[in-house]
Order: sequence, then C-alpha cells, then structure tokens
Amino acid sequence: MEYHSPVLLKETVDGLDVKPDGVYVDVTFGGGGHSKEILSRLGEHGKLFAFDQDADALKNTIDDPRFTLIHENFRYVKRFLRFHGVKQVDGVLADFGVSSHQFDVAERGFSTRFEADLDMRMNQQNQLSAFHVVNKYEEEALKQVFLQYGELRAAPAMARLIVEYRETEPIVTSEQLKKVLKKFLPPRHENKVLAQIYQAIRIEVNQEIEVLKEFLGQTPDVLFKGGRLSFISYHSLEDRLVKRFIRNGLFEGEPERDMFGNFEVPLKKVNGLIVPSKEEIKINSRARSAKLRIAEKL
Repeated sequence: MEYHSPVLLKETVDGLDVKPDGVYVDVTFGGGGHSKEILSRLGEHGKLFAFDQDADALKNTIDDPRFTLIHENFRYVKRFLRFHGVKQVDGVLADFGVSSHQFDVAERGFSTRFEADLDMRMNQQNQLSAFHVVNKYEEEALKQVFLQYGELRAAPAMARLIVEYRETEPIVTSEQLKKVLKKFLPPRHENKVLAQIYQAIRIEVNQEIEVLKEFLGQTPDVLFKGGRLSFISYHSLEDRLVKRFIRNGLFEGEPERDMFGNFEVPLKKVNGLIVPSKEEIKINSRARSAKLRIAEKL
C-alpha cells in the first residue's frame, strides 16, 4: 500500500529514548514508518507491538520476530497488551489523525478533493458512517458536532440547512454535501471551511475524542516508571487533551491537593513542544499542523 513519509520520524522515536531490550507500542501503525524506526533501534531481545483498526494497514505488516501487529482500536491498548502477556512497556508512540493513505483513497470519503460516498470510517466494520451522521442525526445533535468538533460559528445554520434538504432527498456523496452547504463556502475560504466540516463529521464517526480520552487514561498504568509517551496531534482539540493530561492527569478540573498544597500527577513533560521544520513541511504538507509532545511516567 502507498503511504507517505511519517511525520517527525526521528524526533518522535528519539522521544521514546529506546532501550535495546525494551518493550514498545506504536498504537497508530499505518504504513509502519515509525514502527520500522523503533525496530531499527531495538536489539534482538526487544519487542514492539503495534495497533491499527484499519484493514488496509494490515497489508504493511513487518516480517520480524520482535514485531506483533494487533488489528484493534488503540482504545483497547491495555486489554490487548495483557492478552499478549504484557502488563507494562517502556514506551508508547502515537501519531493521531487520519493517515495520508486514507486521505488518498477516494472511496474512503476522508478527503475534500474527491467525489465519494459519505463514509469516513477508519474501521470499515463500524456501523456509524458519515452518511448516518449527515442524514439521520437530529438538528441539535448535528449542530453540536459542527460546533464542538469543527469549531464552526455557522454550525446552527449549517445543521438547519442539511435537515431541510434531506427532507427532499438523502445526501449521499461529498459533492452533494458541498452543494447543500455552498452558501457557507466562500471561494477564498472554501478549503478551510470544508476541512473543518469534514473534520467534525470524521471525529464524530470515529468517536475520536472519546477514544483519545480512554486511551490517555490507560497510559500511566501501561508504562513502567520512567517509561515514555511520544504523541503527535494535528488539531487543537486533540492537542489540548494531550497537553492537559500530561500536565495533571485529568481532562477537566484540577487534581486534589494534600494539606501542604501539593498534588501528585502520573506524568511529567519532557522538553517543550516540538513542531516540524520548514524543510519537512515542504516535503510533506501533512506535517504542517503536527505538534509533538513527550512525557515520562513518574
């Protein structure tokens, strides 16, 4: 399968501080770029487990006795590592978001560039698709999707227009959806607004925010003391959750303090925010919005 170069390859794997005999997890296997780099730094007794729910990614599996590819959503990371006899690991890598391959295969419906049926499922076995969200959600639910996940100010009007249109006929394709929402797509900003609309629907279809929260919540249990997390986010909703969880182990509120005003947190950040160089962005436009954060278990 054709997959583009992984984003921040060296920086992300450097962040894991790979030990030759360590055990690591790449929870977003995709084309296998990050996994191959981890394996190149492992000795013969090291182990790497990878997760990917997309059947297309299974075709990229690596023939290496140190490597195991698990065809599951990374929201189940703890369960499936234990199934393979692993309770804790030395590092976890994640490159969140949609792979370049998924964007480039027109029929998957992820890209604004192609005419395609409304789908956007990362796991093609899932029942919920973009078609269902656009055609079956009540107006209020649709408004919330656009508001929360697309951060679109015109969300109420967009939802109302979609609901009115589908009373006449269903919205089946990406081109139909564009035509329905044409009044919200001024030529100068069409691509930006479309990207926000697609992002909102995709996040809802794949439950990306819920999945990320479930996954992050398991990471302190999965890591050995001193183990590392190395995570790449592509939009502010993901990055805020990752940043907040690294800072205080919660998604809302503040941790409880003891009588001396101190509080315990499971992780500490390592270095500051890392973003791609101008050179990498020139080579790989997908890197443009990438943000890498690294943390260590206390």
